[in-house]
Amino acid sequence: MATKKQLLIITGMSGAGKTVAIHSLEDMGYFVVDNLPPTLLSSFWDLIIHSDDFTKAAVVIDLRIKSFYNDLVNQVNSLEDNQRVQATIVFLEASDETLVARYKETRRLPPLAQTSGRLLDAIQQERGIVAPIKNLANIIIDTSKLSPKELKSRLVAAFNDKKTKLFSIEVVSFGFKYGMPIDADIVMDVRFLPNPFYIPALRPFTGLDKRVFDYVMDKPETKVFYEKFLDMLKTAIPGYIKEGKEKLTIAIGCTGGQHRSVSIAQQLARDLSKKYTVAISHREISRYIRK
Repeated sequence: MATKKQLLIITGMSGAGKTVAIHSLEDMGYFVVDNLPPTLLSSFWDLIIHSDDFTKAAVVIDLRIKSFYNDLVNQVNSLEDNQRVQATIVFLEASDETLVARYKETRRLPPLAQTSGRLLDAIQQERGIVAPIKNLANIIIDTSKLSPKELKSRLVAAFNDKKTKLFSIEVVSFGFKYGMPIDADIVMDVRFLPNPFYIPALRPFTGLDKRVFDYVMDKPETKVFYEKFLDMLKTAIPGYIKEGKEKLTIAIGCTGGQHRSVSIAQQLARDLSKKYTVAISHREISRYIRK
């Protein structure tokens, strides 16, 4: 039997964390529609049922369009879980004190706030309007004491496909003479290592060639450096994961991106892949591959 498609309806108090929810769900592979008018919910439901392009979808509905929000309960009640799609309502909540503090910090106003009205009055008015949909919610998350990272962890625990690995590493080799990669999180310069460029028999090849790889990796100074570098990464990577980072890019650079950086990157990807999902690329390699 085919796995049911999932439709998440994300709603709740303005300022309670819907933006964090959007980004978290997108990172988990959900197709997310923000600020969907409730009157279009049934049409979106039908689209999910009859389209093979959607297996995990989420819609965010809030009071930015007040006149539409009143239709939300009726629209939700018209949806019927079936053998193909299951709908889940996620309501994000926060205390009045928390919402006031967040609005003051961002210098924004909730949707119902008038220029002459009190912030707290607008929050309490909104709370009354969203109460009916809160009563229908399958999951209620109070974000009053949650950081964005903690809210994301809650959502991942509830909705992430266990087959999906959020954290991954990309190892990139490059040549400094062609510029540093601007998207790297960690850059290691290995130009201090012995250079195969000065060995005529090795010069035409790259670190993908076993002779070049062995020349670089068998040097005593390389062994000392690599052991310490790998140990540093093994210490740092769990910290990146704890902070919620989903992709870590490690760039290894030498002068031309041909010998030393490629060799180190190859070994690094091999070692890190024992524990993590790792991709490797060699930015300059096409410059040196013999036709």
